[in-house]
Amino acid sequence: MKDSPGKPTAVVLLSGGLDSATAAAWALARGERLAALSIDYGQRHRVELEAAREVAAGLGISDHIIMPIDLAAFGGGPLVDHTQAVPKDRSDAAIANGIPVTYVPARNTVFLALALALAETRGASRLVLGVNAVDYSGYPDCRPEFLEAFEQLANLATKAGVEGSRFELLAPLVSLTKAAIIQTGIDLGVDYGLTTSCYDPEPDGRPCGGCDSCRIRAAGFAAAGTPDPRLARFAGATEDSARANR
Repeated sequence: MKDSPGKPTAVVLLSGGLDSATAAAWALARGERLAALSIDYGQRHRVELEAAREVAAGLGISDHIIMPIDLAAFGGGPLVDHTQAVPKDRSDAAIANGIPVTYVPARNTVFLALALALAETRGASRLVLGVNAVDYSGYPDCRPEFLEAFEQLANLATKAGVEGSRFELLAPLVSLTKAAIIQTGIDLGVDYGLTTSCYDPEPDGRPCGGCDSCRIRAAGFAAAGTPDPRLARFAGATEDSARANR
């Protein structure tokens, strides 16, 4: 699946994770022409930016901007404050209970505002994002109520909206389980080996396996009945290294 040339009709927020990759593929399948926006916000897991580049290239999205904005200057949790530890090996009940410490204050609001600015600049009328309220129910900025409110804001706060154009916020995965998202992506031909979900990866991008995001991803692939190609990618690298050192 490749993007088609021409003026973008939609902007996708592309993090490099499996959800945003699936949302981008979904948008392409429905005929959208995409511009992609990734944010370098000082995150601990900067490997996701390289994953975003690979996902965009794999989907044929040539209009891909990586924008630096230093949310780490504010602090606010272990994803942007590297002195704090990322929680590991929490139970399913703990993951599902409350707002996790990996919440980054107002992150989706900031990201969507930037995507809205890019969309208005490009003449696109839709914003696409891969938020999911089932597996990530603890994050307040992944809820349908937030998405509805931001869509209203987009149409009140922009020249395009005031002059009669209408912005739509498309979140096709918001009510899907992780397993359903993965199956959707497989059906769309998404290469999940390019994506990363880990909050605390090794320098080479190898996932830690214990953070909430790794655990949710692993459970999703298990429920979908298919192996995670990201893990296979690193297993292959380990075997190659072992052979080279013999």
